[in-house]
Amino acid sequence: RQAENGEEFVHRARAATGLPLEIINSREEAELAVESCAPLLREAGRRALLFDIGGGSTEIAWVRLDSGQQPEVIGYMSLPVGVVTLSEHCAGACYQSEGFARLVESIVIMLRPFERVHRIGEEIRRGGVAMIGTSGTVTTLAGVSLKLERYRRGLVDGICLTRRAVDEALAEARALGREGLSRHPCIGQERVEFVLPGCAIFAGIHELWQVPQLMVADRGLREGMLMRLMRACRPKNAA
Repeated sequence: RQAENGEEFVHRARAATGLPLEIINSREEAELAVESCAPLLREAGRRALLFDIGGGSTEIAWVRLDSGQQPEVIGYMSLPVGVVTLSEHCAGACYQSEGFARLVESIVIMLRPFERVHRIGEEIRRGGVAMIGTSGTVTTLAGVSLKLERYRRGLVDGICLTRRAVDEALAEARALGREGLSRHPCIGQERVEFVLPGCAIFAGIHELWQVPQLMVADRGLREGMLMRLMRACRPKNAA
């Protein structure tokens, strides 16, 4: 969406493959993420705060949960920062305590308008609000928390981490530094530059909205699109 040559790419890809391509907007991206996580939200309470930390942006969705109904997005926000954009502009700061703290505070500042509109903090204090993360950042933190010798989706997808466990995983990831992160079995050299930028974005979300636990989802847009297609193909009179 942010690329200057996005439309040109779509036309060239269509000409080369014959396949129609569509650049979805940020709301649809948030809705697809919610759709992918719907099975995990059936017993989650009355509201859910879902986030997806991507490469170029971070999607936040505020979701109404009604028993027997599809989760409904009642508010969404797209932050213009993701793990790639932050690593390109602020990578060095992520490895310094003061720099990391400044990045976290900048994320909190960006989120405050969304908080003022929806009063999510008040809803969290009332109870019945679940927080769910669908990004590689939170699955990595889950792997760190579980001390996995290799990443195993079956152990991570759907797990709930307490606030203390999340804080400890964040602290451990930051303490490892670049070399330690590159050697970690759940990270590796190819992803090392994106881990702490993602942690800074997550820490801002985690600081502003202090829920007692975090649900981790190893699923996202792809699964959301599949579930939407399957529902569209289902006969209307099917149970």
